[in-house]
Amino acid sequence: MSIPNVLQVGEFPAAQQRVIDAELRRYTEADLQRDPALAAMVEAVLTRSSYQLPAELVSQLPKLKIISTSGVGFDGIPLDAARSKGVVVTNTPGVLDAAVCELAIGLLLSLLRRIPSADRFVRDGTWENKIFPLALSLAGKRVGIVGLGRIGQGIARRLSAFDVDVAYCGEEVKDAPYTFMSDLLALATFADVLILCCPGGEQTYHLINSKVLSCLGTNGLLVNVSRGTVVNEADLIDALENRLIGGAALDVFEKEPLIESRLVALDNVILTPHVGSATEETRHAMLRLALDNIHNVFAGRDPLTPVLG
Repeated sequence: MSIPNVLQVGEFPAAQQRVIDAELRRYTEADLQRDPALAAMVEAVLTRSSYQLPAELVSQLPKLKIISTSGVGFDGIPLDAARSKGVVVTNTPGVLDAAVCELAIGLLLSLLRRIPSADRFVRDGTWENKIFPLALSLAGKRVGIVGLGRIGQGIARRLSAFDVDVAYCGEEVKDAPYTFMSDLLALATFADVLILCCPGGEQTYHLINSKVLSCLGTNGLLVNVSRGTVVNEADLIDALENRLIGGAALDVFEKEPLIESRLVALDNVILTPHVGSATEETRHAMLRLALDNIHNVFAGRDPLTPVLG
């Protein structure tokens, strides 16, 4: 079987890169810039969901058969451009769910119990002269989940051990033992904690704005493990700076990496660098599925996890 000629968009950890290079003939965007003729050889694109794939680049690849992203999100892929060329698009759902759920719970507990601040309190010697401020319990809280898909349901199941009241909103009522609310503002008003795990894209762009944050209220907490575009970041910064909500824990941002943002100066927000799926076990499984999607298409078989095609 011939080795596919693949354009890699974005970086992978070194161990994963070795797997990629062992299975594919890899080119980079820099390679195409040095030698534009290579574009005629590219048959597949391998990327990660944190990268944007320009439609112009897709149009320059006449032999392109598949765009395979190692990640569940595909809002960075130009689906219309792929559809017009008959290109298959795949992602890697399922294999990353547990890791994202774990991070969501970790962020929530860190926010409630002020774990990062407590760590600094010990390290900088403040404990010698002061008592650490009281934090908040998770038990008894009302948690609103925006998007009760696989990850949302996984988060809800894990929260059941903490004696919380869970409600959710989404496109449809799920067969799940949680309260459904069709109105996001009603969910935000209900919730002590609002957790975002809905898809990105046009339908959810800036879904969380000043109106929603106002309903969440001065004691309310926001956790985002979905996509940065789901939140109007300017509205969130204003709410955090003016203590219009109690705090936030964010793994994703409108522009990544986060540079020169007012968020980093705030003491009521926890920031992580888009690491929801960033465990060795999970990223290996994601890459394996992304590569298998490519191999299947080149072998004339159906893709394992198609988004398009």
